[in-house]
Amino acid sequence: MGISERKIREKEQRKKEILDAAERLFFSRGYEDVSMDEIACEVELNKATLYLYFKNKETLFAAIVLRGIWILQKKYMECMETQVPGVVKVALLGQAYYRFSQEHPDYQRLIHFYGTERFSKENPCTAEIGKGYGTCRMILRDAVQEGIDDGTIRADLDPFLISMYLMISFMGILSMEDKWKQVIEAEGFSYEQFSKEFFRFITPAISTGEKPQLFRYDGGLNPFASLFFCMDPVTIESPKKKRSAENPRKK
Repeated sequence: MGISERKIREKEQRKKEILDAAERLFFSRGYEDVSMDEIACEVELNKATLYLYFKNKETLFAAIVLRGIWILQKKYMECMETQVPGVVKVALLGQAYYRFSQEHPDYQRLIHFYGTERFSKENPCTAEIGKGYGTCRMILRDAVQEGIDDGTIRADLDPFLISMYLMISFMGILSMEDKWKQVIEAEGFSYEQFSKEFFRFITPAISTGEKPQLFRYDGGLNPFASLFFCMDPVTIESPKKKRSAENPRKK
């Protein structure tokens, strides 16, 4: 490895260390309660060095938000690789967003906060964040189109509009403020039940009435499978597991 390559690698490693340190602080507290001085102390760097990598705290925060967007995007892409009808893919994508919010609640919280007017549109990560969310929305649009093509989603619906309705609904439900969760719980419902009931509501509205088989994904019964009202489960293997089975030596 040459000197220039080593310097590039060291710079990328230092940048990752800064992001990891800032992430820990933003996760444990909040944007307003974390300073660049604290981040510099956490990563054991001079604050001046910190500014060589990130223009300001907002830019650093946005880079962490982008990490969360990439995780969500990966989950969406995995859903699209499954061999199931389009309407089922739509439900899988909704499940993926729900799973993301449960597995990565801190990223979900930061993403929601970044969507407020608190942040500047001039932030260099803003375009990438928008592109990442746009990719997720286009994946959802493609799933709707597949459902229209295979006859499981109504042909009179526009894929773009439906994907927008669904994406905005996912974002709203999974970024719900505590005061609204308390209203739901006061009526005797759990927040989890409320989230899942959305799919019971929306699926009949977009489907043609065709009933895809109840299916299993990665060995577990899909929690949204009850939407499709069939009794004969079939197993859908993830692409990664399928490739491993075909070539067990390949890592």
